[in-house]
Amino acid sequence: MHADTWLVRYSEIFLKSEPVRRVWENLLISSLKRKIPLCTISKTRGRIWISGEVDPDQIGYTFGVYSYSPCRMVNLSDLRDQIIPFAEEAGIPSCQSFAIRVRRTGKHTFSSQELARDIGAEVCRAWPHISVDLTNPDLELHIEIRNESCYLYHEVFDGPGGVPEGASGKLVALHSGGIDSPVAMYMMMKRGCILYPVYVKIAPFHDDRSEERARLLISHLQRYQPDLTLKVIPDEKVYETRFTLKKRNLEKYCCVLCKRHLYRIAEEYAQEVGAKGIVTGESVAQVASQTLDNLYVLDDAVHIPVYRPLIGFDKEETIQIAKQIGTFQISIMQVPGCCSVIPFRPATTSERDKISLLEKEIGMTGTEEK
Repeated sequence: MHADTWLVRYSEIFLKSEPVRRVWENLLISSLKRKIPLCTISKTRGRIWISGEVDPDQIGYTFGVYSYSPCRMVNLSDLRDQIIPFAEEAGIPSCQSFAIRVRRTGKHTFSSQELARDIGAEVCRAWPHISVDLTNPDLELHIEIRNESCYLYHEVFDGPGGVPEGASGKLVALHSGGIDSPVAMYMMMKRGCILYPVYVKIAPFHDDRSEERARLLISHLQRYQPDLTLKVIPDEKVYETRFTLKKRNLEKYCCVLCKRHLYRIAEEYAQEVGAKGIVTGESVAQVASQTLDNLYVLDDAVHIPVYRPLIGFDKEETIQIAKQIGTFQISIMQVPGCCSVIPFRPATTSERDKISLLEKEIGMTGTEEK
């Protein structure tokens, strides 16, 4: 269907107080304008209207959008003349049942139910074989009336939901290139966070293919946050630490010390960009370094909050979201990593004081301890 205008709906924004709602509406409009520069945007309560050169995919990848529809705009005085050609174009001749849904804003001499009944009668006269079914129709024809303007549509596409970009501040995301971290980033972007992903390229375990996978995932997530930029930090400290621990028969602590080291790298980057915390893809008990004891020890390595949106997910739940957002196939690309050198029996119950002392002994502390 030819669309004069696109109707964009939001949900969670509507629940906020009036001052917050106005701010978040403007954030959502700014996000849409950045993605669709050659457009004109206006708003009414609960609705945003976009006209011009519109790429609907860009609407569908904008957080804060609950749903959207392509509309045909007509004057109220022309509605009865336009409804039949609109219904035909929407495919009503091939349907067995239909419903008319009317919403109104403004002062009119008729109610929404009266107009729906009258328009429905017009359609029935044009196609006598089609019946009205208000419960489970084959086709719904929607009419939104704003004073003297009518917006006709029959399609409703789901948006990603959430809240607009920038509503919740900045976070640094530790990005491994696996399944979990892109999903964690997606979920925090959905809550209005601006992310600064960092990939620590651990030599010699990671090579250019590992980095390329990490970059491909960020490119994919840029459809949601177009200015998402990956920072790559080469690192040899983890490799050196592994051999130091092995000589001391303490290799079981390698994963915990590695994670604490990565946290500190992320914290330094957070200070650089003004972020208020770190995002990781960790969940409780998924691997040895993610037991409650070890997560407690990991948090102790930095002075800013660590956010784990997948904390209560099992792996299959995370995989389902990864497939839904299109990152799964990239994440499972076979590239070199450190999995082959994980200790046979990694520590699952680290102690804060013991780990801090061990780090000092081998020179792995990056910041002053808490």
